[in-house]
Amino acid sequence: MSLAVLKSRALAGMEAPEVNVEVHLANGLPSFTIVGLPDTEVKESRDRVRAALQNCGFDMPARRITANLAPADLPKESGRFDLPIALGILAASGQLPAEQLHDYEFAGELSLSGQLRPIRGALAMTFAMQRGKTGPPRAFILPHANADEAALVANASIYPAHSLLEVCAHFAARDQRTALQRHRPALLAPDFAYPDFADVQGQHHARRALEVAAAGGHSVLMVGPPGAGKTMLASRFPGILPLMSDEEALEAAAVHSLCGSFKVENWKRRPYRAPHQTASGVALVGGGNLPRPGEISLAHCGVLFLDEIAEFDRRVLDVLRQPMESGVISISRAARQAEFPARFQLIAAMNPCPCGYLGHASGRCRCTPDAVLRYHGRLSGPLLDRIDLQIEVPAMAPALLGTKMVAGASTAAIAERVAAAFALQLARQGKANHLLANNEIAQHCRLDTAGEQLLHGAMLRLHWSARTYHRVLRVARSIADLAGNTAISQAHVAEAIQYRRVLRVA
Repeated sequence: MSLAVLKSRALAGMEAPEVNVEVHLANGLPSFTIVGLPDTEVKESRDRVRAALQNCGFDMPARRITANLAPADLPKESGRFDLPIALGILAASGQLPAEQLHDYEFAGELSLSGQLRPIRGALAMTFAMQRGKTGPPRAFILPHANADEAALVANASIYPAHSLLEVCAHFAARDQRTALQRHRPALLAPDFAYPDFADVQGQHHARRALEVAAAGGHSVLMVGPPGAGKTMLASRFPGILPLMSDEEALEAAAVHSLCGSFKVENWKRRPYRAPHQTASGVALVGGGNLPRPGEISLAHCGVLFLDEIAEFDRRVLDVLRQPMESGVISISRAARQAEFPARFQLIAAMNPCPCGYLGHASGRCRCTPDAVLRYHGRLSGPLLDRIDLQIEVPAMAPALLGTKMVAGASTAAIAERVAAAFALQLARQGKANHLLANNEIAQHCRLDTAGEQLLHGAMLRLHWSARTYHRVLRVARSIADLAGNTAISQAHVAEAIQYRRVLRVA
């Protein structure tokens, strides 16, 4: 037999389309050619595969070898095709039984010694393999380092291997001692150690706002002088968020798998991303010749914390507007497009002025009104319009820092209240409050006469847009859920309104 066909997977955004790895041996001068739109990493497979086969004791056929990665118009990248190409050469040359190869899919990068190195996107590949199967289910052979993440997909048959020799021994095995064993991950119940909110002195208004934000999935902007505790509050925020569902955990893990950054010990841990102010728009949304996810996708189902948000380039910040509304980011290039999930919770912090001490008790701010307006103008009006809660975080009085204050609620206590409010939302509408569409707001966020008059009056005085009006209603719904109330009262509306009055752009 001079032809062998094996199955593997490519990566195209979050998708992992099937790839047929066809290896043909023909007469002629010895050569090794890979076709099918391979990039440089795939072309270099020729040298890795040749060395791995020889160092494992196999014969490299002195014939004309052609490896075709079909479909031909799908770009192929990374070293994931090393293993199926090597196995195809062995099967086509008769050094490996080929009867069972069609029951498996393969992926793995080979070292020169024949060891299997980890690959990116193993979870996305396994998920696509299970979701798209139409015939008998196929098993997946891949490097041992990727086994835990791939086995997170329910009912997937994962067979990890350390080397090319182990894979070959599996197909030549006559007993179970040399066959690969199906992998089953030992997942622990999520029990993560988060910083405690009880460590935060004072800042009861900010703590309450973050509790409301966690209950309904709302975005937050904290404005205050340096050292007021904005970063400290943000770092504790993931600990009070509702527990991730299996679907959310799988989506978040798949995004991190594409970048090779997923760790099984972080299963069901809310992502927390804090990019530096020098990050570019591509770093936030993702991109590249072969598109990869950016920070907002890596924060999917978690928190994106932008510290000193006014120091980011304004054009960079404005790229957040579309994914904050839709929950997905579409990256378009001349030759290809990719779509990544981006349902993140934005927590931002900034100083009130360029020097940071506007309104501080020390009175040391010398910023002119024009300078303050220009500083605030670094955040566009449309972006601010999409941030649900905009709160002030004042500096602590020096006299209070040296005294023993009454400790606030702990992270565990706040998380318990948030979980109860979130359970009410799931029972009522099946999703978090911030995801309510406009027609659903009319159904689930009805106001009494007093509350409606209060909200309409605030909208006229503060010149709010229709988007802001709906966002205030969603926040009021979350406040009512925290109180365990079915109806939204005037008090709930009043609290939601005062979370929108800190920062306005002229």
